[in-house]
Amino acid sequence: MQEQLLFADLKVLDVGSWIAAPVATTMLADYGAQVIKVEAPDLGDGYRNFADMPGSPDADTNYTWHMDNRNKRSISLNLKSEAGRKILRQMVSECDVYVTNLPQPMRRQWQLTYDDLATVNPSMIYASLTAYGEKGPERDREGFDLVAYWSRSGLMDLVHAPGAPPGPALPGMGDHPTAVTLYAGIVTALLKRGQTGQGSHVHTSLMANGVWSASCIAQGVFADADFNNYFANQSRQFTRLLYEANDGRWLQFSMVRTDDEVDALFVALDRPDLLIDPRFATSEARLENGEALKAELIKAIAQRSSADWMGIFAESGVPAALVGQVADLAQDQQVIENAMAIPAPAGSGMQRMIKHPLNIDGLATREHAPAPEQGQHSREVLIELGYTQEQVAKLREDGVI
Repeated sequence: MQEQLLFADLKVLDVGSWIAAPVATTMLADYGAQVIKVEAPDLGDGYRNFADMPGSPDADTNYTWHMDNRNKRSISLNLKSEAGRKILRQMVSECDVYVTNLPQPMRRQWQLTYDDLATVNPSMIYASLTAYGEKGPERDREGFDLVAYWSRSGLMDLVHAPGAPPGPALPGMGDHPTAVTLYAGIVTALLKRGQTGQGSHVHTSLMANGVWSASCIAQGVFADADFNNYFANQSRQFTRLLYEANDGRWLQFSMVRTDDEVDALFVALDRPDLLIDPRFATSEARLENGEALKAELIKAIAQRSSADWMGIFAESGVPAALVGQVADLAQDQQVIENAMAIPAPAGSGMQRMIKHPLNIDGLATREHAPAPEQGQHSREVLIELGYTQEQVAKLREDGVI
């Protein structure tokens, strides 16, 4: 028999869509929380359709939906109707955590703000996800992570190669780390509630997480730093660039930092002439002559395959890295042995499923169940709230569920 799960008594409402907010509840569900996902009766969560959208990798199963919404129950609820909102308020009165990323104007219109729902359940943790923050002129603006996390924060502009246009982000690239932030806020608020009995309003935004991700460079703005040398040096630091082997795979030398490591790299490349070239003798000289060094490295790396080079560098003690491809992950022993991908729920149509990055030794997680069908548990949840079979049928007939 499975041991008691940490959040087994925790009742959570997922009143959100897409990724960042709902995934925070998935993490809670992994540790036992009873999560009910609230979806509109007509369209449901638009993320249900992501894996089938043009541009997504083709598969026979709804892989992203199962990954990000496992271990939940789903109720279809028309929040445009007062009857639907009445049912939601009943659920709020019994919940411990309420997670939402509904647009702020919609929350105000439907009386689903923190101030509204705190009167129903003052001990509840209300976790809010927005695109640009709870305050300010853009508080009501909607946005996906490709815009609010990646572009608006400055990340997009910071990471593109010199002379190249800014590059778009991958879908969900900012959503998933933002979900971890929201989860951390919820768990911190639960600890506070355990000490004080008080509920909390927890909130974060896609933009805040993007700014945080860029902060090693972005903090310089708030220190009145001079960025001229930073930007000028991007194309002259050989460790910041990528080098293509003759099989089309790319290598990076970001971890080659000391003079000894640079010397080992030159030897491994079978270029002893570079060892005695005064242009490359010190870190300052290598930066000053970065374009020339880059040209030499490009020419050398192009002579062999990536596998050949990685073997040579391993023997020589050069801390080179192969730029990974997602196709490599299924056989990557680091992924498997460190539970970055875990056995997928039965019925999901997959062998393994990527897991959130939290690992707490000795803390049990539930046996994973597939993500729910839209409204799969509507009748079940309403019966638990005290509705009769006849009342449930009438709500369905009226389009409330």
